[in-house]
Amino acid sequence: MNHKRYASKFQRLQELIITTLLGDIPTIALGPKLRNLVYRRIFSRLGKPVYIQNDVEFLGASAIEIGNGVYIFKGVRMDAKGHPNNKIYLGNGVALERYVDIGCLEDTCISIDDETFIAPNVCIAGPGNIKIGKHCMIASHSGIYANNHKFADPTQPIKYQGITRKGIVIEDDCWLGHGVTVLDGVTIGKGSVIGAGSVVNKDIPPYSVAVGAPIRVIKSRVSKKDLVTS
Repeated sequence: MNHKRYASKFQRLQELIITTLLGDIPTIALGPKLRNLVYRRIFSRLGKPVYIQNDVEFLGASAIEIGNGVYIFKGVRMDAKGHPNNKIYLGNGVALERYVDIGCLEDTCISIDDETFIAPNVCIAGPGNIKIGKHCMIASHSGIYANNHKFADPTQPIKYQGITRKGIVIEDDCWLGHGVTVLDGVTIGKGSVIGAGSVVNKDIPPYSVAVGAPIRVIKSRVSKKDLVTS
């Protein structure tokens, strides 16, 4: 146990030194190239090439796996620390725009698959597991929250009643409009479109167009025949 604690502290110290020295070097001063080279020492995996702008914060980098051709822009925060089973995975060609915040809490896996685009100021947070498929587009100011607070007992503060953590799945080729909120326990089916400002509090069938708070499906993108043969 002491050995594991020492190794964890050493990893964190190495992470802090490397990110402090290189994290603020601006793009015009070869910062991305230096970070792409040296950050390999602290990540679980770092593909080639990976473009990381300045002012990006990584916590628990040893639990973060990044594929090839990933773009991470200024102000992004990725936090995988706090539990040995935490993991953040970015597939090949993923792009995280400015000020995206991705955070694990406890025993959490957050996975974003190949060529998915996350727009500015999106929050993706555990502790429930979150899986976002390939070729998805998540518009700015959206929130994907894999937990809910319990509040059944009115005699106790809500903050002390615990949480649920069922997890969230967003399947391949989904488009979430500006300001969408996705709540715990939800699966959004493949090829679905979620209108701006919607609150997704229930499962959405594949190839649906859905809007509203709470969400409702207003039409399908395909015919029943297409669904059977797909």
